[in-house]
Amino acid sequence: MDARQLWLRFEPYHDVTYFTPESRAATDALGCKGGWMGYFGMRAAPLGAASPELVTAVFYNFAPRMVSRALPDAWAVASPAEYLRVRLEGVDAALRRMLGSVDTPEIAEAASLARAAALAAPLAGRPLAAANRALPWPAEPHLALWHACTILREARGDGHVAALVAHGVGPCQALALYAREHSLDPAYMRAARGWTVEEWEEADVPGDLAAVERATDAAALAPWEALGASRTSRFIDLMTPLALRIASANEAMRVNPMALDPVRELAVPGWNT
Repeated sequence: MDARQLWLRFEPYHDVTYFTPESRAATDALGCKGGWMGYFGMRAAPLGAASPELVTAVFYNFAPRMVSRALPDAWAVASPAEYLRVRLEGVDAALRRMLGSVDTPEIAEAASLARAAALAAPLAGRPLAAANRALPWPAEPHLALWHACTILREARGDGHVAALVAHGVGPCQALALYAREHSLDPAYMRAARGWTVEEWEEADVPGDLAAVERATDAAALAPWEALGASRTSRFIDLMTPLALRIASANEAMRVNPMALDPVRELAVPGWNT
């Protein structure tokens, strides 16, 4: 099993949580001052009214000053429960726009497989995965699939943070290494995560990012090993057209700090939207 190939399928489905017009409209209506307040409020909401220090630690690669511009002010705008409500509303609207019909046997089957994998994801040392797993499962299959993808995504992310810490790669250093490896614009990456030029230059030192990625992939395999090769292969088949359709319709997939480009990387001949 290739953990990255699996990530390429569920990450685009999860990413509609934050980076769509529907998501922005939902948090604007809540009273958020800018998209980043909405992002931090929605992503941190499963943890409760978390402090900026806790969110900086758990999210890992954001500069503390960037988190502090959104938190704790976001909790004065609305409660974590309200952020959870509007993020689901935004997800529902975005998926309906991008996918057209969401009431399909394929989405229902993908949701069932993804849920089984998400329930098998280890939670020890994975705070964001555990916090999302504790939330109620949506009843509608397309939203249950999103919830499962979110758990799987945060479980992988938590494992990535653990690998970075274990290999001595700091938050800004990780971004600098990743930007260089994937030919991403340093100015864009700094702005996306709130680091200064001076902090970037100080952190732009060698580190074994390849070892970190190997450890991340290894730690992310447990849910799929539990699901089994046959059902995992079926999940890939079901998710590939969904990931491609979302990636082609979501402007955030054009340029992003993850260098994620499913349309190019999945390279499925003849797929259509």
